[in-house]
Amino acid sequence: MIGSRPARRLANLAGCASVVGLIAYALYAQYGLGLEACPLCIFQRVAFIAGGAVFLLAGLHAPGKARLYGLAALAPNVVGGAIAARHVYIQNLPADQVPACGPGLSYLLDAFPLMDAVRLVLTGSGECAEVVWSFMGLSMPSWALIWFVLLSALAVAANWRRLPPPSAFARR
Repeated sequence: MIGSRPARRLANLAGCASVVGLIAYALYAQYGLGLEACPLCIFQRVAFIAGGAVFLLAGLHAPGKARLYGLAALAPNVVGGAIAARHVYIQNLPADQVPACGPGLSYLLDAFPLMDAVRLVLTGSGECAEVVWSFMGLSMPSWALIWFVLLSALAVAANWRRLPPPSAFARR
């Protein structure tokens, strides 16, 4: 039962372990398989890492009142899911509607104020429309979207359920 403190701790640590696995595979795909990460991919990685860090803190701390951790883990997963959904949308645009290729993320961050760079990245560019990897017919951003939904559900399930008072644990 996820409502118990040890189960809550394990569920949060499982969320963190999932993120570690996802980021490890993303790095393998980039450096081992030679797939270049587009700016939207990098933003999704940041969202995964932020959510994983919250899962780790919640797993190590395992507080009795975990709703704050649930919301803190939910936020980057919802944002990451929105970015992944935008990426999937760009990948599915007709060829004549795909935005032109733009400069890399490092250039955008150097040349523009942060919020302008973020806006430009979220607009998408031509390299974000390329599907260079797929598994079971789904692109990497599609899989990222699925994982963001699963991790969002885990954040709520692991941290939102009310625990019985500590005295109930003593009676067992």
